[in-house]
Amino acid sequence: MQTAEALLEIIHERGKKGLPLERLYRHLFNPELYLRAYGKIYRNAGAMTPGATAETVDGMSLTKIQAIIEALRYERYRWTPVRRTYIDKKNSSKKRPLGLPTWSDKLLQEVIRSLLEAYYEPQFSEYSHGFRPGRGCHTALEEVQRYWRGTVWFIEGDITDCFGSLDHSLTRSILAEKIHDGRFLRLIDGLLQAGYLEEWRYHETLSGAPQGGILSPLLSNVYLDRLDRYVETTLLPVYNRGDRRKPYLPYMRLHKAVWKLEKKGQRGGVTRQMRRKLQQLPSRDPNDPGYRRLHYIRYCDDWLLGYTGTRREAEDIKGKIGRFLSYRMKLELSEHKTLITHGRTEPARFLGYEIVVHNSDAKRDRHGHRCINGQIGLKMPMDVVRAKRKPYMRRGKPAAILTRAHDSDFRSVARYQAEFRGIAEYYQLAYNRHRLGSLRWIMERSLTKTLGHKNKISVNKVWNRYRATWQTPAGPRRGLQVKVERGDGKRPLVARWGGVSLAHRRITREALKDDLPAIWRKRPAELITRLRAGRCELCHARTDVETHHVRRLQDLHTGNQAEQPEWAKLMASRRRKSLIVCRDCHKGIHNGLPARHTSRNVTLESDVR
Repeated sequence: MQTAEALLEIIHERGKKGLPLERLYRHLFNPELYLRAYGKIYRNAGAMTPGATAETVDGMSLTKIQAIIEALRYERYRWTPVRRTYIDKKNSSKKRPLGLPTWSDKLLQEVIRSLLEAYYEPQFSEYSHGFRPGRGCHTALEEVQRYWRGTVWFIEGDITDCFGSLDHSLTRSILAEKIHDGRFLRLIDGLLQAGYLEEWRYHETLSGAPQGGILSPLLSNVYLDRLDRYVETTLLPVYNRGDRRKPYLPYMRLHKAVWKLEKKGQRGGVTRQMRRKLQQLPSRDPNDPGYRRLHYIRYCDDWLLGYTGTRREAEDIKGKIGRFLSYRMKLELSEHKTLITHGRTEPARFLGYEIVVHNSDAKRDRHGHRCINGQIGLKMPMDVVRAKRKPYMRRGKPAAILTRAHDSDFRSVARYQAEFRGIAEYYQLAYNRHRLGSLRWIMERSLTKTLGHKNKISVNKVWNRYRATWQTPAGPRRGLQVKVERGDGKRPLVARWGGVSLAHRRITREALKDDLPAIWRKRPAELITRLRAGRCELCHARTDVETHHVRRLQDLHTGNQAEQPEWAKLMASRRRKSLIVCRDCHKGIHNGLPARHTSRNVTLESDVR
């Protein structure tokens, strides 16, 4: 049987050559794909969250993989309806529906996703950056900043309920163009039409892909690739013309007059005033009808167009895309979110950043040329900073977060640092990232007040207790540091607050290379090797084993440690959220039986065998 890596490379090569996929369904019988999928998704936060049934990653085994394969082999596999819940939308009072599949469905979706990604990845457009390996928000924003210079108009695109509006028949027809396998397409149809449970009442899914499903982002990329191709093959060739703007005649006349006066030695008075006026004029005609530029980028269902031309033409482009989405893809543009903005007078919003076009006659390079005009700038919106500050404030001042008072000092410092670093790293491309200094100060005050409240000491005493200085690549940094000593010669655990630079950084990204096979050759996860060994790590019996999972390592440290069961001590000492156990040991863990009682029984049973 082929290894998962070899199979994915073969499918990837067919995708690069544009060859259709045939008999894809039979590859779902390969257990290696399921083990690879398990090693990838068992760490996900939702792996321990049940869907419509109580099944989770806990109890995963080779037997379960064989059961899924057996059901697929005879086309008896049936997708379970997802359990629907609602989460808050960002900057909105509305709720976003989120589907929670069962664990078996997640595992099979990950297998299908890996096969489809290997095939479609080399065929996707270069303008697509969402949910693709080696691409993301930062690569899309870097593309805008690097290549969109001189843009006049921004068209901010948003599709109304994109995930929930994907047409099932159109999705199938798009997949059928490349995948010539009826059994595989029927399996995808079953996934799309599985339905959902809301308050334990069944509802049909007449359109869309369930948000929260592992396969949904890839299916949306396959669906929206038609939009990418339409813009790439139809709009860009029409609206891109001219190699360079023609010279601006008022500028050229004035420049020639200044040159003649300076040649005669007249450099002051009228000549200086003419030179200042010359600096305020563009050297190239900004309204040259023979020069037009259109740029395009897409991240999932959010897309952005940059256009150098007239507003009427920008509105025409927006109308063409709206009609294409409506008539050809059965989607609808959100009118109140699809905006046309002038880059030099107001910012455009894309992926949480503000995109502006710089214009300044004062800034010049060493040759005296205006170097900033037309450059794209990425800004962090100030409303984001204000929104991020709110959880750490009360009555307009930094305050302790009382719900975190039960956390250890180590966990509190690590949690604050992780939250601030996540915000700072996401906005690393913003030239005004230094504005996060106010958020850092508020979070620092909130952290010290939280630690003071927990330990019943003042803020000054918190600093006296945990103040530290450490070395970073940018030099020494000062902040708070908490150490947790460990025995057996192990290095102490260290949590630090501070040291996160707010300097503007740019991601220098080379052209993306076809390095997917190198990504697939990663070593299998350690958990897979332990599962294949077939040995219970608790009673050491060699029999059919399965994996016991816990949601958090912190859950292992509850109560008196002297009374902890052996399995909890073993997982805590290894710092692993998984333990390979036999079925009897696993039942004993969930039934609360003592570890020695479980181990003795299982050992005797294995000896009898």
